[in-house]
Amino acid sequence: MESGTLEKQQGKAGGGVLELKEITKRYVKRRPGNGRLTGRPGRPGPEQKREKEVLKGVSLKLDAGIYGLLGPNGAGKSTLMNIITGNIRPDGGQVLWNGKPAGEQGRAFRSVIGYAPQQQGLYPSFSGRRFLSYMAALKGISRGDVKEEIERALSCVNMETAAGRAIRTYSGGMRQRILIAQAILGDPRLVVLDEPTAGLDPKERVRIRELINALSGDRIILVSTHVVSDIAPVAKEVLFLREGRIADRGTVEGLCVKYGCPGNLEGAYMSVFGEEGEHDPADPV
Repeated sequence: MESGTLEKQQGKAGGGVLELKEITKRYVKRRPGNGRLTGRPGRPGPEQKREKEVLKGVSLKLDAGIYGLLGPNGAGKSTLMNIITGNIRPDGGQVLWNGKPAGEQGRAFRSVIGYAPQQQGLYPSFSGRRFLSYMAALKGISRGDVKEEIERALSCVNMETAAGRAIRTYSGGMRQRILIAQAILGDPRLVVLDEPTAGLDPKERVRIRELINALSGDRIILVSTHVVSDIAPVAKEVLFLREGRIADRGTVEGLCVKYGCPGNLEGAYMSVFGEEGEHDPADPV
């Protein structure tokens, strides 16, 4: 199937269904051995290994709508998003798109994904439009469609007037908007945004939240964050990820009622995570 064909068919059909089945992931951290173990300080001992289980059997099923993936840094949010988008492989479990293994769909699955990672390398000397042109080429968008597609994406994020400027002149919010613009090139059915408001001031956070809401339509939009107010007003459902497991999920209203704090998702969040919910910039897994 040609790149874009599956995407166009699913756009007409009203989106797709993403399903995760028992996703697991472990990382092994290695460090040089300690000479004290050998009794010979001048020579290192055996390499020391420490295994960390980041994801522990994550299962969920998502259809069209905005979903907030909430949890403290280190909960496994970025790892889960990288598995969904195919950037890393799980140690166990499956990612399914419309009931079929995503990995077996190859380029056809990649054509329905838009991804804005938390730490995206931008080219400061590129203009916003040149950056989008470069990303469109990487996505395999046909030359005949590139110009129209770039203008559509720029319009969606309200960046038409700034698109000719060098990225180094952009504010933090403008950089996030151009990242979201590249994520929606090709009109993907599945959009994954990892901490899209990180480092932004309150005014820019509201703008990004409103933009995400405007983009939803018949797409699945999965937004990871540890800031409850970024997602509570627009989410169809919220997923609490704690220590590599889905601790709970539900509508904002349902979770607030369940944890005895009507209208206050922050209270529900703190009930689940407690002190773990405090921001820890040193551990962004």
